Amino acid sequence: MRTVPQDIPADLFGKRAKDRAVRALDALATARLRWTTLINRKDLAPRVDDRRLTVVVRERRVEAHDQDVVSLRLEAPDGRELPPWRPGAHLDIELPSGKLRQYSLCGDPADTRAYRIAVRRIPDGGGGSIEVHDALPVGTKVVVRGPRNAFPFAVPGHGSPAARLHFVAGGIGITPILPMMRLAHRLGIEWTMVYTGRSRDTIPFLDEVESFGGRVTVRTDDEHGLPDAAALLPGVTAETAVYCCGPVPMTTAITDAIREMRGVELHSERFSPPPVVNGVAFEIEFASTGAVVEVPADKSALATILESLPDRPYSCRQGFCRTCKVRVLAGEPDHRETVLTADEHAAGELLVCVSRSAGGRLVLDL
Repeated sequence: MRTVPQDIPADLFGKRAKDRAVRALDALATARLRWTTLINRKDLAPRVDDRRLTVVVRERRVEAHDQDVVSLRLEAPDGRELPPWRPGAHLDIELPSGKLRQYSLCGDPADTRAYRIAVRRIPDGGGGSIEVHDALPVGTKVVVRGPRNAFPFAVPGHGSPAARLHFVAGGIGITPILPMMRLAHRLGIEWTMVYTGRSRDTIPFLDEVESFGGRVTVRTDDEHGLPDAAALLPGVTAETAVYCCGPVPMTTAITDAIREMRGVELHSERFSPPPVVNGVAFEIEFASTGAVVEVPADKSALATILESLPDRPYSCRQGFCRTCKVRVLAGEPDHRETVLTADEHAAGELLVCVSRSAGGRLVLDL
């Protein structure tokens, strides 16, 4: 069983010490920019960091008894310090096949010489998890981008008005939550957690989670049945910030419940693309071939494009990583992301994972 560090690093997020003036400015900027309210604040779009780093897999560990989750410890080849990160951050991993996939950082930001990610094998997924499991042994060098943060953690008293925290994780959704728990523990903040999964054999990092003691409730479907929102949010009242990551049914139930709770913040990250809301059917014309495909009202442009062009690059499917960006040659886009600038929109840039057409046909540079 791993122990939970008790010492608070000189900087809360593991960065090297700065002078007082810079620390004060950083704290002020963090307080003004990092706290989130209920669901989808447009001013919290993640900063895109295209920095590319070569790292090497130094360690692999099986993190669930069913063998389906492995963690990788990634270090610089020469052992130097890596760029700092904050809880909630992720890396974009350039896999040997050319696929780009995102994985949450689940280590400790105070460990400045290593990143840790964990990946569950998904046999019927897009192939990225299988490649991590089968093609990244110890000693393999890989290129990563980031760290980036699309799930920022706002500490009470350091950017959030909440008085206490409640964490909810489902299965591999524990990965972005673990660093948040550690930081809350170090700072002495009042917090609780519910951790769910199919069975104790399938949920990763169980020893690490249970080392926090009575703050944590572990619920498994085989022992307790499927949890409802009340079981996932025990004791959540006004002035609580809820951080949630897991499968869509779980996050949806929590979102619906918290909408009815006054004074409760919700911060969440999901595994799958968001559902299309108020979509209309439209057509896409591939400029390179003249082929035309129809995008149904309830389906993303990316999903439709991949049926004809399965090798098109994509990653987050949620409108922030830019991997699926294309150029619009004709038609009226309906931009539904928050990361492209007005100039990029004017230049015809479009993220096809979430953005659509306002009606009619889009001609794309495909």
